[in-house]
Amino acid sequence: MKRFIIAGNWKMNIPPSLDEYRAVLKNPAPERVTAVICPPAPFIPYVADFPDFISVGAQDVSEHDSGSYTGETSAAMLSVFGVKYAIVGHSERRASHFEVDELVNRKTKAALRAGLSPIVCVGETLAEREAGRTVEVVTRQIGAVFGSLSDAERESCVAAYEPIWAIGTGLAAAPEDADAMCAEISKIARCPVLYGGSVSLANAESILSQAHIDGALIGGASLDADAFSRIIAIAAELSA
Repeated sequence: MKRFIIAGNWKMNIPPSLDEYRAVLKNPAPERVTAVICPPAPFIPYVADFPDFISVGAQDVSEHDSGSYTGETSAAMLSVFGVKYAIVGHSERRASHFEVDELVNRKTKAALRAGLSPIVCVGETLAEREAGRTVEVVTRQIGAVFGSLSDAERESCVAAYEPIWAIGTGLAAAPEDADAMCAEISKIARCPVLYGGSVSLANAESILSQAHIDGALIGGASLDADAFSRIIAIAAELSA
């Protein structure tokens, strides 16, 4: 029997009605599925009031524990509001905020120090994929983080394979290709590995059915409470 993690990344969006979203999620807690929602930072307290089976995640975390770092939010501060997970190294932040592998490593360790579970994102560009460099790029990214972690620290981590060319484009990787890459990541990370990149209600079952995929990191589809809850239900069925 398999455990799944279904994580929703709202990015800089919120559903039209948080009350209606919450109402849709009033279902029995799914067995063997951890459901996570990562809202924009100001809305973390709202999501913390969602049903108990929903864990709260942050979309980013500072590499620093405290200090004169204007605009930064530490992992310890996030934990005060019930945050359990933190996305680190998302490709959008790697690109727009110039987050290199070394910074992702430091953010991962900061999250772990505060008891948060980092969701470490890795993935290749379309140019890298077409050049046949997918394995090289992704294993470098994952090794830069997990190579310095202890076995105990790895147990608190989650890895997420998000091919950059698939994020927000509607072009998900073929399930078999995603599974093969998640298998490579698992060899290094030795923790649950999620797939992200245009995951939807239509393709969730085929993705989650793969042997080496332990869940999904979902963008746009997670803003639809019905779609998100049905993907959670699919994971629950597959876990049985």
